[in-house]
Amino acid sequence: MGKKVLIVEDNELNLKLFTDLLRASQYEVEGLRDGRDAFARMREFAPDLVIMDIQMPHISGLELIEAMQSEADLKLIPVLAVTAYAGKGDEERILGAGARAYLSKPVGMVPFLGAVKAITG
Repeated sequence: MGKKVLIVEDNELNLKLFTDLLRASQYEVEGLRDGRDAFARMREFAPDLVIMDIQMPHISGLELIEAMQSEADLKLIPVLAVTAYAGKGDEERILGAGARAYLSKPVGMVPFLGAVKAITG
């Protein structure tokens, strides 16, 4: 298998779609539907990339990205924010919080895989 990708996405269909696309492209993938489990899983799985939904119940992806920046072992993991949360200034705020890249939903397969490849090499 190739690079490791952790997907944090509360929508089951999006999680399955992203997982299937990445596995078909030879990535090792794990998915979480609850952001509250993200830090523990990041530490155990040691991903090369985290794909983060922004609008989730319990804890937002933005809060997780910001919190990652204060954790020495997590702040170096690149984050690709993929979200329907696409209002004025949102991209700048999400990138400013520490995300490496931002895609708005609905996202096509080619841009999605291109962004993942650009980050993971």
